[in-house]
Amino acid sequence: MKDTKNETKFITDFDPDSIPNKSLSYYWLQIVSDSFSNPISIPVIVAKGKYSGPILGVTAAVHGNELNGIPVIQRLFGEIDLNELKGMIVGVPVVNVPSFMLRQRRFTDGVDINHIFPGKSDGNVSQVYAYRFINRLVKHFDVLLDLHTASFGRINSYYVRADMDQAETRKLALLQNADVIVHNPPLDGTLRGAADALGIPSITLEVGNPNTFQKTLIRSGIEGIHNVLCYLDMIQDEIYSAKKMTHMCRSSYWLYTDRGGILNVQANLLEVLEEGHVLASLRDVFGNKIKDFLSPEKGVVIGKSVNPVNQTGGRILHLGIIS
Repeated sequence: MKDTKNETKFITDFDPDSIPNKSLSYYWLQIVSDSFSNPISIPVIVAKGKYSGPILGVTAAVHGNELNGIPVIQRLFGEIDLNELKGMIVGVPVVNVPSFMLRQRRFTDGVDINHIFPGKSDGNVSQVYAYRFINRLVKHFDVLLDLHTASFGRINSYYVRADMDQAETRKLALLQNADVIVHNPPLDGTLRGAADALGIPSITLEVGNPNTFQKTLIRSGIEGIHNVLCYLDMIQDEIYSAKKMTHMCRSSYWLYTDRGGILNVQANLLEVLEEGHVLASLRDVFGNKIKDFLSPEKGVVIGKSVNPVNQTGGRILHLGIIS
């Protein structure tokens, strides 16, 4: 990607019609202002093709520690051919700018911003931020791909959450060639849920682990977006076929400890566990075993805790119930 430092524009609203065809543009979209009255803006990259077509939105770092989506978006725009592109791709490498700058997951008021979308026009700091992001940018999208990762102290497989009962979101999910797809209707408060309420088909991509770049998963994320661009007829290319089996899950849930101690989760990502399988063990600080935790039913390991320090009610692993 070329150096475009002097080409970045500052805007207070996003107008797709004002962007010229066959252009790659960089913006700082003002959302709110800080206590010095300085603007807090989010980075937006826009590729508008030579021909008309849909608007695909790709967002990352809704949580400030979810970094894998950033290079996915950067590389996507570095590879796009404007002469062949139909429509527009809008990438937001970092949605939650205040948390990203503080290297923390939650918003500055301690709220998980992915629990409060679409926000409120006259709400508190996180609610106003969420509201303006939706109304100044997301409402213009025709399709949304929202990239996330695991949280602190956990690791994830490459998996997708989507409403598999809706034909469009089902297709978007299958195009990702993910390790796991979980049937998960959009929930109130999530960015995906807010987009769905606006009639925008959207899925959530969980691209690995927090606070790091993982080359293999970044490459998988780019491949999935490429497939969506082909499916939407925005580019003329071949859809990448899956090179691995995708576990289709009708539901999923987290398993939690009922005692505190030093936790060792033996189960591996993508391991298929039978009912009664020993998936983790708990010891006290002296090394004495307190108990083993068993799988309550057959399922696949979607994600798991990697932090051994575990209090009562701590997470063990994310179990997907295979369809």
